[in-house]
Amino acid sequence: MLENIRLSFQGVWSHKMRSLLTMLGIIIGIASIIAIASTIQGTNEQLKQNLLGAGNNTVNVKLCRSDSEYEFDDYTGIPAGVPVFTESDREKMLAVEGVEDITFYTSRSYSSDVWYQNTNLQGASIMGIDNHYFNTCGYEIRTGRSFLDKDYTDFRRVAILDDTAATSLFQEDSPLGKTIELGGTPYIVIGVAQKKDEYQPVINSIDEYNSLMGDSDSSGVVYIPSADWGISFQYDEPMNIVIKAANTDYMKTVGKDVKNIANALLSVGNNSDIKYKADKMIEKIEEEQKMNTAANQQLIWIAGISLLVGGIGVMNIMLVTVTERTSEIGLKKAIGAKKKRILAQFLTEAAVLTSMGGIIGVVVGNILAKVISNMTDTPTAISIPVIVVSVVFSMLIGILFGLLPSIKAANLNPIDALRHE
Repeated sequence: MLENIRLSFQGVWSHKMRSLLTMLGIIIGIASIIAIASTIQGTNEQLKQNLLGAGNNTVNVKLCRSDSEYEFDDYTGIPAGVPVFTESDREKMLAVEGVEDITFYTSRSYSSDVWYQNTNLQGASIMGIDNHYFNTCGYEIRTGRSFLDKDYTDFRRVAILDDTAATSLFQEDSPLGKTIELGGTPYIVIGVAQKKDEYQPVINSIDEYNSLMGDSDSSGVVYIPSADWGISFQYDEPMNIVIKAANTDYMKTVGKDVKNIANALLSVGNNSDIKYKADKMIEKIEEEQKMNTAANQQLIWIAGISLLVGGIGVMNIMLVTVTERTSEIGLKKAIGAKKKRILAQFLTEAAVLTSMGGIIGVVVGNILAKVISNMTDTPTAISIPVIVVSVVFSMLIGILFGLLPSIKAANLNPIDALRHE
């Protein structure tokens, strides 16, 4: 086998221009497939990042009425049959495969109940959180401190603001130690929280902007310990859930499984429209990825035609090679070379020729992908499996299209071959 490979490289080197022209169809086909596959993977990853964020891997499970999130206020009140989650419920949810952490929270959106002296924080969100929230949702304390266990057990009236709320209420002043009023109750500000990763999604249309930015809180968020929620609002309000998945691959399953556990705790009756529902972000991602992949797969089939043309070129040049080396084949058979040895030699030569074309095609394809990315701002991602499959496939093309010339060489009559001029 090694001798056949050495002879194959020797034959390619002896006819450099002819070998290059023979490989050209393989090179173009493989390069096209690599470039298109890189674009597909890069675009799919961009879609995932745009909808999921930069590696937070979180899924929201919210109490909903029909298809809308249940909004709590002093008028709608608390729905009957919706219990408050306990540590026992947390343990059940943490036991779900792929769940890394769980947090429970209560919230009021677009509240105007937050004041600092004469400054009102209009449109802010107020959240009652447990001590798992910041870790689960990817926040860190920029200044000050986080909530302590004693803040919960002693019902301390303390609050943490996000950057937006801190700037809106205090401008350039430090908020630490200052007292704000929340629903008429004083709270001391002990910290300012911010996202660990400042992620800016790529937005290509107004629809994507509305989808990605429509739910952002323009006036900021005020966090208080969940134990204090009943002081400013109502007791035993139902909670929503944020799940931190081990990775994005688990996000669809953990959302569904935790949602089912939460719904099993409800006592609202079978006909009630109040249910816990998980984010449908993963389904949205999969739908857009399928549409993107389906469109680009047609291009891959078109690129595959050039591989077919390249294979026919390989067959043609191998037939020429057999004709040129007829006397050599006759001599080898005359001194005892068997059919399988002649067959293996020419198959190896065809495989080496197309494998070299495949490797060059991979290099050209990666360069082409970078050029496309720079010229069109289309994200690309190099896929190692696609590269390996492409090289192996190019080798198989050599074996397939080199089979007929190899069989012809192996079946030559040694006497006729030796007489050939």
